[in-house]
Amino acid sequence: MALGTTAAVALTGLTGHVVEVQAQLAASVPGFTLVGLPDTALHESRERVRAAVLSTGIKWPHRKITVNLSPASLRKSGSSFDVAIAIAVLAGDGVVPAAGLDRVVHLAELGLDGRLQPVRGVLPAVAAAVEAGCRDVVVATADGDEARLVPGARVHAASTLAEVVLLHGGELAELPVADPVRPSRQPVARRAPGDLAEVVGQAQARVALEVAAAGGHHLLLVGPPGAGKTMLAARLPGILPDLTPAEAVEVTSVHSVAGTFDPGNGLLTRPPFEDPHHTATPAAIVGGGSGLARPGAVSRAHRGVLLLDEAPEFPSRVLETLRQPLEQGELVLHRSGGAARYPARFQLVLAANPCPCGMATVNKGLDCSCTPMAKRRYFGRLSGPLLDRVDLQVDVLPVTRAERTARSAGESSARVAHRVAEARGAARDRLAGTPWTTNAEVPGRWLRERSLDPGVLRPIEQMVDRGVLSLRGADRVLRIAWTHADLAGRAEPTADDVSAAVTMRTRGSHG
Repeated sequence: MALGTTAAVALTGLTGHVVEVQAQLAASVPGFTLVGLPDTALHESRERVRAAVLSTGIKWPHRKITVNLSPASLRKSGSSFDVAIAIAVLAGDGVVPAAGLDRVVHLAELGLDGRLQPVRGVLPAVAAAVEAGCRDVVVATADGDEARLVPGARVHAASTLAEVVLLHGGELAELPVADPVRPSRQPVARRAPGDLAEVVGQAQARVALEVAAAGGHHLLLVGPPGAGKTMLAARLPGILPDLTPAEAVEVTSVHSVAGTFDPGNGLLTRPPFEDPHHTATPAAIVGGGSGLARPGAVSRAHRGVLLLDEAPEFPSRVLETLRQPLEQGELVLHRSGGAARYPARFQLVLAANPCPCGMATVNKGLDCSCTPMAKRRYFGRLSGPLLDRVDLQVDVLPVTRAERTARSAGESSARVAHRVAEARGAARDRLAGTPWTTNAEVPGRWLRERSLDPGVLRPIEQMVDRGVLSLRGADRVLRIAWTHADLAGRAEPTADDVSAAVTMRTRGSHG
């Protein structure tokens, strides 16, 4: 009886667990058994491993092979265990020296011809391996750049199983000639955010966009078709600050698990942007899939922007799934394969028409053909609890002739981004020593404990008394006022800041 041991990593959400892969070869009736809570894709690795070993020119051991994935109580999924299983079997058969293999992590799928295929989630998996003390990692050539982004990792990229055998000191009678590696995962192209200088007019909406960026606030834009709602929203990522190193690793890990990361460009250092179509399902928005859930749009937008264009057209059950991540900044998705936790601290931008025909705010509403009931039903798809969590709610009116013919262009994204960075710096200094870094994260109790002039807060208190603002809405007005003051370079909000915050919160007459 012989035993070979190496290591792999099982991912649960973004959390990686080092798994010991043991292969026992016994002199008994030939067979291949895989234990340790593997899913269907992992069960199929038995056939992939056998075919890959034979294609490499190595004789398959005709013995009773039992492969155990430890800890056995942890569910394992996916094809990233293939190479680890193959090396453990070959170590047990004496083809590969067994010494030291137990501290080497293997992360790659095997093709039937012995080629190593890339897998998802390499970045968080390698990070978990290094944290556990396993610095030597073997990955497919296509995943080499991504794995090398993890500090402290000694990455060995290979294109075939034969290269892995030779790397570990094994000997081959003849080195097989493999076809060039063709990565099976294609990165998703990301479009440029565009420049704010391209936006004509819309002074009020531009201010709201800048306030949203400076404070990390959620934003609702309501206006007729063609007013520029989507154009404005798509430029929000361009005025946000770069991600911090810790945020970059976190965001990149999410996109690695989702399979949308291009390692050739290094870590993602700019805020991501997601704009799903209104026909998207709840699983596409929050994440889903059989076994363990994959990240959805809200997690891929982590530390960036999630735009729901034509928001009232989204099914209500999709919109209501946003309430938890808006409050908690993360999602815990329970599936048959276990629970996966993904971060989801994003800025939500909702763009909507004022009514089904979109003309309720054009020409004093004279061109609108919608009945009052149709208007209420249409905008009522955005529930009160959801809208109450959106700090900024502004109208985007049609561009006037004077704005269209003006020769001076609006401010560029670069200039606005500079002010946003300074405002965020002021908020970060004020919030030093707290768990928060932006005004949008600050809880209402902390805001109310800040001593402000009673005259400054009086308009907010009056609107709460009249029922125009909820208590949560009052706290959000305070947050906006602090952000407005940060942009103006003031130490604390004034009456003008509060007045501007109320205007940007209540959409004027639509409050």
